[in-house]
Amino acid sequence: MIVFVHTSKKSVSAIAAVVALVLAGCGDQGPAQPQTTAEQFVDAINSGAADAAAALTTDPAAASAALTGLYDGLSAGGTVTATPDFAVDSTSEETGTVNLDGTWRFSTTTDGTEEPDGEPKQWQYDTTGTAIETDQGWRIEWNPSILAPGLAADSSIRYTATDALVTPKVFDRAGVELMSQQVVTLVNVDSTADAATVAAYITPIVPGITAESIASNQAAAQGNTTTVVTLRQSDIDPIAAQLTQVPGVTLAPQTRLLTADSELSSPALNGVADVWQQRIDENKGWAIQSVAADGSADRLAGVDASPAPDIATTLDAELQRKADEALAPLGQQAAIVALQPSTGEVLAVAQNNAADAQGDIALTGLYPPGSTFKTVTTSAALEAGIATPDTVLPCPSTENIEGRQIPNDDNFDLGEVPLRTAFAASCNTTMGRLGAGLPADALAQSALRYGLGVDYVTPGLTTVTGNVPSAETPAQRVEWAIGQGQVTASPFGMALVASSIAAGALNAPTLIDGQPGTGDTTPEPVDPQVAEQIRMMMRETVTSGTATQLQDIPDLLGKTGTAEFGLNNEGAHGWFIGIQGDLAFAVFVAGGQSSAPALEAAGRFLR
Repeated sequence: MIVFVHTSKKSVSAIAAVVALVLAGCGDQGPAQPQTTAEQFVDAINSGAADAAAALTTDPAAASAALTGLYDGLSAGGTVTATPDFAVDSTSEETGTVNLDGTWRFSTTTDGTEEPDGEPKQWQYDTTGTAIETDQGWRIEWNPSILAPGLAADSSIRYTATDALVTPKVFDRAGVELMSQQVVTLVNVDSTADAATVAAYITPIVPGITAESIASNQAAAQGNTTTVVTLRQSDIDPIAAQLTQVPGVTLAPQTRLLTADSELSSPALNGVADVWQQRIDENKGWAIQSVAADGSADRLAGVDASPAPDIATTLDAELQRKADEALAPLGQQAAIVALQPSTGEVLAVAQNNAADAQGDIALTGLYPPGSTFKTVTTSAALEAGIATPDTVLPCPSTENIEGRQIPNDDNFDLGEVPLRTAFAASCNTTMGRLGAGLPADALAQSALRYGLGVDYVTPGLTTVTGNVPSAETPAQRVEWAIGQGQVTASPFGMALVASSIAAGALNAPTLIDGQPGTGDTTPEPVDPQVAEQIRMMMRETVTSGTATQLQDIPDLLGKTGTAEFGLNNEGAHGWFIGIQGDLAFAVFVAGGQSSAPALEAAGRFLR
């Protein structure tokens, strides 16, 4: 079988090949027999060579037109790949009767491969024709019905899709509706519309739309119609009648997948929209229709549409609202990602308007994690056996370690303290010295155990966790140990670290219920004892360390982080990762200059 994607009326190479066969059959070797002619005919059809197949009939012009129309009709406007697979079932030398087996396979994929749901769409049938001997050799006596049953000179055949009977809704983990298909209305204006009049109706609903912005859009459209705003049904209803009376204004209703609550938003829902569309596509029906000259149609084959099943996500709508509200006061880009450690399920993904302007930074933005990475550094030291939580280590205010001068925040000096105390106080000098003594790949491997650096393919979710390359020199390991240098993490990645510490295991992220992600690597398992020791230190961070402003929150564990960035380290991001029961989360504030804004957001999120 030759896969054919119809894009033009002729396939030049196929025509050349088939015509060569025809000439071979009609030359000095004598006229081709019915079997040979039939085989050449189906080869040309399978190659998409309409003219070459038509040349083997008694009426090439009519046959070429019919074949081209068949290819076009079954290709559904270019959105469907139609693949013919004809074969000669039998021929009769005495009567010239030719029996063909016809199969057309249909796919909405661009390369003609199997449908996403694994169910092939195909139309199979048998046809009969006659081969007769002419002055030019044996030819197929032209009759459109040899191509498809019921096809006549005044009819055509087409592939058509039918929408799923019911579009799915999207629900959170408790069955609260998150998204559904709704009607929206595009407010379109042309150059004649009065911008001030239109703004008078729209600005009270969408303050960002003004007479000036509308006039600017009109000018940019250069005389064409432009869309001023898209409004939900509840917003357009009070002003629809007035807007339709304004010259130059047209309203265009459409259907779109929208959140049930207009105030609710999450980067996680962007991927859910793709799953929603996939379920609709999988439950569409399809039909092959014979269309008469008067436009009436009869179904020849196909499958009925079915209701598309609803989508259950792992999101928690109430927790999502809390995360959104916690970030609202921040002017800098900020994000919160919350996971359920016991399952890896995504509970909330939030970011503020400033972050939205930069993309889905909560899931894919990469930044130095700063001192939150000390969870990984300390784990690596415990795993290597070079320290225990009670090992007494120096914590000077500043120290030159492998040629890198490492200061503590505000140059605090603790002297000689247990590792757990240095961790809770976020002592850079202690961590830098520990890192310098580790093997080159120790930090990278410890990070992978917690999921940082694992690339997941998760239904409905596009994520990047981060990158922790092998640190080949002691100087690099000093930088890596305090979450600087080439170490990067996304808010999602650090939430995954917190989740893995909480669970004592790396659980794959899940957004669509029952469909966990698949990682590109399988790291060594988390050491449960090490995870328990890190949890103990994170609790001390809240009770007597750098996160004491959150100590009123019951059973909270956490780690603060400040991460320098810029050519001269002129800026700093703020981080906080936390664990409370079966909740793990990361808070990130770009350019926060310290962990304080992240701590404050965490407090609003949890209280």
